[in-house]
Amino acid sequence: MKSDFTYSNPEFDQYATGYDAALARGLSVSGEEKEFFARGRIDWLAGCLRRLREQPKSILDFGCGIGSATPLWFDTLGVEQTIGVDNSAASLEVARRNFEHLTAQFFLLDEYKPDGQLDLAFCNGVFHHIPPEGRTAALNYIHRSLRPNGLFSFWENNPWNPGTRYVMSRIPFDRDAITLSHHEAKRLIKSNGFEVLSVDFLFIFPRSLRWFRVVEPTFSKFPFGAQYQVLCRKS
Repeated sequence: MKSDFTYSNPEFDQYATGYDAALARGLSVSGEEKEFFARGRIDWLAGCLRRLREQPKSILDFGCGIGSATPLWFDTLGVEQTIGVDNSAASLEVARRNFEHLTAQFFLLDEYKPDGQLDLAFCNGVFHHIPPEGRTAALNYIHRSLRPNGLFSFWENNPWNPGTRYVMSRIPFDRDAITLSHHEAKRLIKSNGFEVLSVDFLFIFPRSLRWFRVVEPTFSKFPFGAQYQVLCRKS
């Protein structure tokens, strides 16, 4: 089965071995490295899951790239099975090499056949690389991967945040991306078989103002943060 959506496959093959360096150039203005943001997203998701009394055992990492988040699925969420899918064969080779010691599997999008068995799906910063006309197909792929009532953690860059736009302008593979606001994301997600449970915004303050981060959860419902999560459930 051929997927009918792509997100810059040749470009991400090009950056497979230099992805971290390219991303670091953009994130440097925040004073933080990618690990700070990766852990922040997963920690936030873990808190959401606790409040819902959900303990997923299997996860689909949609657009996993080089698999950077893979250890966090096991260490923070306590999953037992991770499936990462991506359109970049070169990126997946890096992921397999780096995480061969974990019970993680990595597939090209065309190779993995969604079977409605997974508890949780996650994607971060993927949909701004998918042309708008292909986003419905991508959501359908995720929907078909999840069991009934499975959860989906959708993360995207917040185009309403000027810092986000500046960071993206400094990252080669993000310069031509087509961003989507949380309103657009909610409409798209709801129209493709998901119930929206919550929308939260994270990463307001750069490292130079890190003393104020303790109050960030208070403002999570306001569109100030650099990224947002739409947490939803398969209807």
